[in-house]
Amino acid sequence: MIETVIALCMFMHGELKEHKHQTTIHECLMKKRVAERNSGDLIRYSCGEVKADIKINNDGTKSIKKIINSK
Repeated sequence: MIETVIALCMFMHGELKEHKHQTTIHECLMKKRVAERNSGDLIRYSCGEVKADIKINNDGTKSIKKIINSK
């Protein structure tokens, strides 16, 4: 299912390495701050809206299978 969602993205050396669905921009920014405190200078985090292929998990939460394009 294709949907526009909020994602926390992790970049290493300018390349997208991981992405995680977030329910709100507030939640995303809080998790971004924690991640930045616990990581080195080579890793950059970003929050934003992305168009993504979404998977609904058994517990009803959403996961991003693949980012199609970011805004």
